[in-house]
Amino acid sequence: MSEIALEIDGKAVKAAQGTTVLQAARSAGISIPTLCHHEKLEPYGGCRLCMVEVDVRGKKNYVVSCLYPVAPDLVVRTRSERVDKIRRVILEELLAHAPDSPDLLRLAKEYGADRDRFEKDPSFCILCGLCVRYCAEIKRKHAVGFIESGARRKIRFIPEIAAKECWDCQECFTVCPTSAAQAAYFLTEALAFPGQRKASSRGD
Repeated sequence: MSEIALEIDGKAVKAAQGTTVLQAARSAGISIPTLCHHEKLEPYGGCRLCMVEVDVRGKKNYVVSCLYPVAPDLVVRTRSERVDKIRRVILEELLAHAPDSPDLLRLAKEYGADRDRFEKDPSFCILCGLCVRYCAEIKRKHAVGFIESGARRKIRFIPEIAAKECWDCQECFTVCPTSAAQAAYFLTEALAFPGQRKASSRGD
């Protein structure tokens, strides 16, 4: 596979054709923040936090680096006044939903985001889709998915599947950047199969 030469933050970088800007940057030791990306999962581009500035033949644009492929002579800037502003606003919006997430608070400090800028709507879920995609792509169980759309969109565990598959797994909890996956699962358990925890603790 041929290599493509590009520039990221003034550094000459070579990457295989088909590589994304995010992958190329990380391979060169250049950090780009993400919340919905996982190296074992297909790129998703949901959180938009990995937005970067690219220059293609003199034309400047802002792209999601986890989806944008490298190209010959591409010039990438991972930090600029505009890029930082985009990330700051995204973080402020996400903090309205998950104000106590350690990942969000760490990034908010780095980018100077105001955690109180937007009215709180603490659903805890930032719709990164990590739990949904991990369960589908890695575990192939499809025990959790999205329901509703737009502002009402949220994750939901499927009781019939979760009762059989999730008790001994719960791996999606570890990839969730907030407590949303865990909270959604325990709510499903409490409502749909409340006796399972007690039965398991008795060794039944």
